[in-house]
Amino acid sequence: MPSHVYTSAEFTAVARATAERFGTLPGVVAVVWAGSQTTRMVDASSDIDLYVYAEREIPPAERAALLGDTARALELDNRFWEPGDEWLDAASGIHLDVMYRSPQWIREQIERVLVRHEASVGYSTCFWANVLASEALVDPQDWFAELRAWADQPYPEPLVPAIIAKNHPILRDTHSSYRYQLASAAARGDSVSLNHRAAALLASYFDILFAVNRLPHPGEKRLLTWATRHCPLRPPEMAAQVAALLAAAAPGGVDVLAAVDALLDDLDALLRAEGWL
Repeated sequence: MPSHVYTSAEFTAVARATAERFGTLPGVVAVVWAGSQTTRMVDASSDIDLYVYAEREIPPAERAALLGDTARALELDNRFWEPGDEWLDAASGIHLDVMYRSPQWIREQIERVLVRHEASVGYSTCFWANVLASEALVDPQDWFAELRAWADQPYPEPLVPAIIAKNHPILRDTHSSYRYQLASAAARGDSVSLNHRAAALLASYFDILFAVNRLPHPGEKRLLTWATRHCPLRPPEMAAQVAALLAAAAPGGVDVLAAVDALLDDLDALLRAEGWL
């Protein structure tokens, strides 16, 4: 946890300077800012998340040369998730996380949900939400402005049942359900598996909840806070039930299946009330 809490002006100055630097590279069509700064969910651990949209893959050596002595503790070409670089701004100490995407790839992710209404197991609409929450810092041809304007449309009604159909059965209705896997893990005292399966169950739980509320999924951070603020349709004891499941799935926890059933019983009650079950 950083000892210094940065101001919005400090974050903005570093983000804009970095975006302008990347905007000089050939093939870059836009540099946008997303994450906690643009969703107004800032805390002391917040960093700067930038997305560089480019028609070509920018070689790591070219990125390193561009940053020069403005970056310290540089991690170049991370490929654990999306391709990206991370570093600390040499002047301020602010942590930056820059990810590289192609314009064609992000458009495909948006078309998947807005046009084809295809769900995923958890996080179905998080790339859509990412685009909506992004602010263009470099966009000379208005490419990102046009993408965001197209993405800023009402939640497609066919997507709601698609997400429920993809995520609801795996909660506890199938042989491979998360409840079944949690029961097996509890029986063998497998605390790592309990934690892993509880997290997966919650990913599908929140995917359904955001779909019922016609909200794009905001991603994995601060989900309870986000759902409490923005989901009028939610189980009344949601926060307490999520906390109970996490406690039961932790080492030394007990009654994990009771916690699962309490959480999912109330989700099912909501789905029935809204006509989805």
